[in-house]
Amino acid sequence: MSWFESFILGLVQGLTEFLPISSSAHLRLTAAFAGWHDPGAAFTAITQIGTEAAVLIYFRKDIARIVSAWSRSLVDKSVRGDHDAQMGWLVIVGSIPIGVLGVTFKDQIEGPFRDLRLIATTLIGMGIVLGIADRLAARDEAGGKHRAVRERKTLRELGVRDGLIFGICQAMALIPGVSRSGATISGGLLMGYTREAAARYSFLLAIPAVLASGVFELKDASEGGHVSWGPTIFATIIAFIVGYAVIAWFMRFITTKSFMPFVIYRVLLGIVLFVLVGTDTLSPHAGESAG
Repeated sequence: MSWFESFILGLVQGLTEFLPISSSAHLRLTAAFAGWHDPGAAFTAITQIGTEAAVLIYFRKDIARIVSAWSRSLVDKSVRGDHDAQMGWLVIVGSIPIGVLGVTFKDQIEGPFRDLRLIATTLIGMGIVLGIADRLAARDEAGGKHRAVRERKTLRELGVRDGLIFGICQAMALIPGVSRSGATISGGLLMGYTREAAARYSFLLAIPAVLASGVFELKDASEGGHVSWGPTIFATIIAFIVGYAVIAWFMRFITTKSFMPFVIYRVLLGIVLFVLVGTDTLSPHAGESAG
């Protein structure tokens, strides 16, 4: 991998990780369109450490409160009813599905799941789900002539059942094209949560999963020697810088705007990808021959 490739891929990772359009799909597509080798699941997991570092800094106050309250709740029963302490447990509970499925389907994630036809399908399918969830949320918020405004749930109403459902939605993002934020935000909206609540829990829920995945891949890459360390670290730094700016923008965007621009983008990109593969302009396995 060249330094130029790592710069572009790091930029793509930072731009797309927190938007509901799938960073893993865009890394895969960027390489395929440019005629580069598929950066692979290991590169994706390692560069995601950079974007998760951005989450840790952006939500540092929330995280500090949650970790402090959760830690104290282990020895002090009176703290266990605290919202932040409960959030700590709910993040752990919500992380279980992706941990189990990530280990179980590791070979598929690094191989068959990266087929461009599957990515096109998930881009369109998840885009439609996100569109439906967004419209339902907008209808609740706006009300209507014969319909009262419906109050949506906040994170203070999050329980174990909903936490697990969020976690299952996050686990779907193991398939490139689904999008971690897209799946969890859609799940949250469909369960009746506000856009801000769904996005905030989505970002918090991603921290243990992404960091664990990145460390796991770091270990494998160190032992296998199949990662270009210089360019990969460079891409991770770029992803961190760009990712932080994207989080700040996205959290402001969702308070007043609809997700429909992302829905339209996903569907159009999926259709274009199907056309390119269907006309043999692009191979569904473009770049896969490389390590």
